[in-house]
Amino acid sequence: MLSKILGNKKPPNTVIKDMANKQKRYEALVQVYHGDIYRYAYWLCRDKHVAEDIVQDTFLRAWRALDSLQDEKAAKAWLITILRRENARRFERKQFDMVDMETDTVVDTVSTDSEQTMENEWLRRQIDKLPEEYRQPLILQVLGGLSGDEIAEQLNLNKNTVMTRLFRARNQLKEALDNKTQLRGQNNG
Repeated sequence: MLSKILGNKKPPNTVIKDMANKQKRYEALVQVYHGDIYRYAYWLCRDKHVAEDIVQDTFLRAWRALDSLQDEKAAKAWLITILRRENARRFERKQFDMVDMETDTVVDTVSTDSEQTMENEWLRRQIDKLPEEYRQPLILQVLGGLSGDEIAEQLNLNKNTVMTRLFRARNQLKEALDNKTQLRGQNNG
């Protein structure tokens, strides 16, 4: 009678085996990609605690949708897509009080501790100044470690377009670095 109500369900031992396989796949996914996903999350939000929350939400959604991941080679791109959506959800839920101010005038006292930290912050600001169409592929490549093909798939673009945008982004960063070096030379001379 119970089997008629439940229909053609899997036997309990098969369900347990499927769950164990899912758990192993999930643990492998977390172990391999957690660092990359966290770095990308941190880059997006620049807050350790928020990044940890987004990563946790990302892997929770990944667990729920793990059966939809058909190609294991696409796992990193799949996780980055989930992470980007989780980050977007964060803004849907939150209302911000906007204040007009120049970002260059705001100095983070923690970041002035070392020259390397200052250089990193300068680079971050330069990347933030890039147009979105150049910034997004660059971040996906540098922080996400994605290939041109994977970036093209993520952004629904042609690979040649992605490669052109990456080239232009790097050139703009190089020009900013050259300008910074020239300004230093003028100030020291």
